[in-house]
Amino acid sequence: MNNKSDSPFTPGAPVPVDFFVGRTNLIKKITRYVRQSVAGKQENVFLVGERGIGKSSLASFVRYYATSNFNILGVHVFLGRVKTLKEMVHHIFQQILKEAKQEKWFPEISRLFGQYITEVDLFGLTISFTPPEKELEKLVENFPQVLINILEKLKDKKTALFLALDDINGLAEQPDFANWYKSFVDEAAVSFKKFPVFIMLIGMPEKRDALSHHQPSLMRIFRIIEVEKLSDEEVKSFFHKTFEEQAGKKVEPEAMKMMVHYSSGLPLLMQEIGDSIYWIDQDDVITERDAQVGIVDAALNIGKKYLDPKVLRVIRSEHYRSILYKLGASFSRSFRKKDIETKLTEAERKVFHNFLRRIRQLGVIEPDTEHGRGSYRFVNEIYPVYFGLQSMVHRRNPEI
Repeated sequence: MNNKSDSPFTPGAPVPVDFFVGRTNLIKKITRYVRQSVAGKQENVFLVGERGIGKSSLASFVRYYATSNFNILGVHVFLGRVKTLKEMVHHIFQQILKEAKQEKWFPEISRLFGQYITEVDLFGLTISFTPPEKELEKLVENFPQVLINILEKLKDKKTALFLALDDINGLAEQPDFANWYKSFVDEAAVSFKKFPVFIMLIGMPEKRDALSHHQPSLMRIFRIIEVEKLSDEEVKSFFHKTFEEQAGKKVEPEAMKMMVHYSSGLPLLMQEIGDSIYWIDQDDVITERDAQVGIVDAALNIGKKYLDPKVLRVIRSEHYRSILYKLGASFSRSFRKKDIETKLTEAERKVFHNFLRRIRQLGVIEPDTEHGRGSYRFVNEIYPVYFGLQSMVHRRNPEI
């Protein structure tokens, strides 16, 4: 029996660099901006895409590529629930110090932060940056100068600074962040002839819109990089690399076809589906049956992880659940009300309006203005795939 640590899949986490596939054009484009930062020009990129599309994995890979090829100091900061500027700079500088901890030149930049650095484990491998509130306020106010000070200390060792600020959902809702970022960029441009700093914000489309609302001129600063779904060939390449090259498992053609289809180009789903199938397989040959069972298992995991419990409670109604199965059968993100109505029973049609109203209130769907009145779409790419998988489960076994 396999040990859990053997799985090459990492559901819920960025893809390891060794298993990253595709995005060639995006990588080339971002790399071009990194080169300009190395030459002394500040670059600001907004990496935008729906949840589960692989933004963090792409950022992680670009950081790895940039640090390997341009001799830069690369830092990937996960901001999560951070909502204040002081929390943000605290996370940024602590991560910079962590990245530098094992380098010979660590003492040179650690002196910039004085007595606020402490080692927090027995072997001194982990550090903690604990400045008082007033010092954090100074770091916020003097952010461009502090970055320049770091780069000046490392001028013979690093050519530029790469900052990936991931999961900015909390910050994007704060007007202070939008206004601060605009001022930061303007100050750097006016105060420094060269500012070799590359910053990448990473978030969902609605967070970009929120920042634009708070500070209308902010988006002019950014080079917008939109992350789309992977192609079928890229998904196939990923499964080939993880199953066959890494895990030593043969994948039969029909199994591969199913995995590619149900992944729908979403890295999040690729990881969930791959991991489920990995554990189901018992003979190192991924058959169509293994794929079928694994996809069903993945559908359940996706529902538990990514659907609000309130949504699950709503669809427990017999009629609502039946509507949901019919809605999910096409795996399409967009749908027209009148098209779905033709597939419903009389009883289902009577409650269909209420069904749409409830799941719209719960944030599952929204009006699809591009396709006209009576059109809707799921608010992200994950929901239709999950509902489609649930529909598939029901078609195979109506008793479930």
